[in-house]
Amino acid sequence: MHYISRAILFTASVVLLILPGLGHAAWELSGTKSIFATTADGERINLGAVLFTAGPDGSSTFRISLDLAPFTDHFLSMREFKCIEGRSELTCHVPYPYDNPTTVKPGNYAWLEHSLLFFYKRPSDFGAKLWNGVYFEFRETDSGLIGEPKAIDLNLISAPPNDLATPPFRPALRDDMPSEARWIRSIGIE
Repeated sequence: MHYISRAILFTASVVLLILPGLGHAAWELSGTKSIFATTADGERINLGAVLFTAGPDGSSTFRISLDLAPFTDHFLSMREFKCIEGRSELTCHVPYPYDNPTTVKPGNYAWLEHSLLFFYKRPSDFGAKLWNGVYFEFRETDSGLIGEPKAIDLNLISAPPNDLATPPFRPALRDDMPSEARWIRSIGIE
């Protein structure tokens, strides 16, 4: 009788642990996901999509396709940038300029983060302000990834890094910034 009680208790415990996960699939690094920016006004701007292809070791490769509709072209510092215009701020995408593995793993999104680099400037400012770089550091949520802004100096990537397989913007080179400091408050992937 004691063994039967123990078996019932064990089975009930397992069912209670599994039950919350039934009915919905966990977010995975596979398939096509939407990329969006959330602004200070709470508006969600579609930035495009990312295609994740799962690998055998828990990693995934990715390919980003930007939707150019919300972007305008700006010729800054002798280079064309795709920028999103806010009320008092331009936020300009800076494509990572060097070959990289384009791989991610749960808890390690550095190459994806490096593919979504931006800088900000006032519309009246002259030229690109690469020292005003914004790095969106991703964390996992139930519905996808959310990237919180960190301050970086994009001049760091004006020359190729010594090791192309290692993301150059390691955590020590990212500075915290208040969440309300930028017009684009976060970037999400769902």
